[in-house]
Amino acid sequence: MLEPLRQFIRQRRSVEISAAPAESPHDEIQLAATALLLELAYADGDFSPTERAQIESALSRHFNLDAPSVQQLLALADEERRRAVDHFQFTRMITEHLDVGQRVVLAEVMFGVILADGRVEDRESVMVRKLASLLDVAPGYLTEAMKRASQQRAAR
Repeated sequence: MLEPLRQFIRQRRSVEISAAPAESPHDEIQLAATALLLELAYADGDFSPTERAQIESALSRHFNLDAPSVQQLLALADEERRRAVDHFQFTRMITEHLDVGQRVVLAEVMFGVILADGRVEDRESVMVRKLASLLDVAPGYLTEAMKRASQQRAAR
């Protein structure tokens, strides 16, 4: 199931596809995390410029990507997000390859996205809790992630 996604990413990045499976799922994890962040940004029906800036900043910071790579990743993830039937394909990739601490950091970034425009809509709140459950982030960790994201937003 993951091989078609790997091929899709390699083709889009103009990288030669090898017959051997990828040693690291790094690209797929980035794509999955970005798709989830975009899903949250679109949850309230309005993908605001501040939400986009928040996602771009997070991708640059956490994945050590330059601006063109961030834009390319956003485009790929948005395309995959729109074609996805559900969130499971993205959350499964993340839970299989990231430890709980890394998933909590992702939850913090997710809260940063929904807090970026200064308000939390009900749909966003429901979506972030649903995704956190699929990511196997315990409620206590989710609460701490929300507090840290809120504190970072207040500090700006």
